[in-house]
Amino acid sequence: MDKFVVEKRGGPQRVHGLTFYLTTTPTPFIMEYMQVPATSSQGNILCCTCGIPIPPNPANMCVSCLRTTVDISEGIPKQVNLHFCKQCERYLQPPASWVQCALESRELLALCLKKLKGNMTKVRLIDAGFLWTEPHSKRIKLKVTIQKEVMNGAILQQVFVVEFVIQGQMCDDCHRVEAKDFWNSVVQVRQKTSHKKTFYYLEQLILKHKLHQHALNIKEIHEGIDFYYATKQHAQKMVDFLQCTVPCRSKTSQRLISHDIHSNTFNYKSTYSIEIVPVCKDNVVCLSPRLAQSLGNMGQVCVCARVTSTIHLIDPNTLQIAEVDGGTYWRNPFNSLVSPRQLEEFIVMDTDVIRNQKLGAGAGIRSNKHTLAEVWVQKTSEMDTAQQYHCRTHLGHLLNIGDMVQGFDFANSNVNDEFLNKMNPSHIPDVVLIKKSYNRSKRVKRRNWKLKEMDKDREGMAPEDERQYQDFLEDLEEDEALRKNVNIFRDASKIPVESDTDDEGAPRISLMEMLEDLSLTDATGGEGADMLTE
Repeated sequence: MDKFVVEKRGGPQRVHGLTFYLTTTPTPFIMEYMQVPATSSQGNILCCTCGIPIPPNPANMCVSCLRTTVDISEGIPKQVNLHFCKQCERYLQPPASWVQCALESRELLALCLKKLKGNMTKVRLIDAGFLWTEPHSKRIKLKVTIQKEVMNGAILQQVFVVEFVIQGQMCDDCHRVEAKDFWNSVVQVRQKTSHKKTFYYLEQLILKHKLHQHALNIKEIHEGIDFYYATKQHAQKMVDFLQCTVPCRSKTSQRLISHDIHSNTFNYKSTYSIEIVPVCKDNVVCLSPRLAQSLGNMGQVCVCARVTSTIHLIDPNTLQIAEVDGGTYWRNPFNSLVSPRQLEEFIVMDTDVIRNQKLGAGAGIRSNKHTLAEVWVQKTSEMDTAQQYHCRTHLGHLLNIGDMVQGFDFANSNVNDEFLNKMNPSHIPDVVLIKKSYNRSKRVKRRNWKLKEMDKDREGMAPEDERQYQDFLEDLEEDEALRKNVNIFRDASKIPVESDTDDEGAPRISLMEMLEDLSLTDATGGEGADMLTE
């Protein structure tokens, strides 16, 4: 569409018998010329090029001749190359920066106009917008409207289309990844224990806070995980998160890669070593006398209830609870007395709840979620004998006669521990019960939820790792406080199986605690995807 504009100042002007109503502002004002009757009728003039009659105008030319004579888009390219990295899905913003833009987004429009900015210094940009193209065509079409003053003060407006051809080009970051020389900093997380419950919990926290997005590679190795980063700032952010999430200690080291003596610049590769305390949930530990006294004169033999930013301990003889942070642990370290493989299965023969127990002077806080009870248990492997064991437990609110429970037999085991060997034998319990046992196969069949996992390099999940992962899923079902920090998704592909023989007492996760697992598989994705269908 072409329009003529006269740019002058003042009141009505008469040009060749035509009256123009003009603006008083200094900027050009676009208006279609119209003939206003004067004192007498006015005639037409002939176009100076083609000779057809036209109303008088400043250019003395018809619209068709003016369009063929003057091309205000001359010098503006109609086809421009736009470089796109397939690996990270970012566009090149000259000279060397890469930006992430969704199709038909405001950011992509600004990037395309910057490619034309150098050639549009003599024209005025009025409007710009996208035209629909197939998302996989590697073409982006931009409809541009410009203005320019032409002969005799007339302003011509023209609309044209610029086609941007998307060409593949690997960015520097992705190029370093493919060259296997990509990482600048690595965070090595280690835990010297046989169980990976803490790592499974830590993985869910990282996924929830999206700290794995900046990692170039995640590699799972023995006793830990390695996170590789392109910048030192992202690695330091991960270290700060780990120190606030789990009890740990860290060390930092640097290795000089190159040195430029002319500019006095150094290229280092940084390594952050994170060591998590070697204590997991459901571990039996023996505290030092000094630490036990500082925690409210609690017993030395305790059970680890959970591991979050601190170690949560509970005394099965008194229900006293305490929290040990990372600094306290490394000053007074203690180890796990039993691994999950050494737990044995017991059957409850009798139980008696203990009420109104009085604690000694200086005692700490007692747990309100547990019930203290005296129980008599018998090993399932010794059902043909009359051997029974008596102990106190913090699971009095869960155990009934005939229930199955997992525990550790101190009476028939040889434990080599510095603090346990120095304890009075009368203060060491015969059996420490850890948790109530349920039928695992039935729990797996009726589980209608799932967790997300990080994309990491590993050889595969061993049978022992699969068993430990199932233990972690059961811990989430049993501990409500633990799963508050975990995103649990409803598994729509799995139909829960219900039967009359299910364990009625087995804990379950309600639908209110589950999230819908959304999968955005749109070809465009991100902001502006819905605009392509209009």
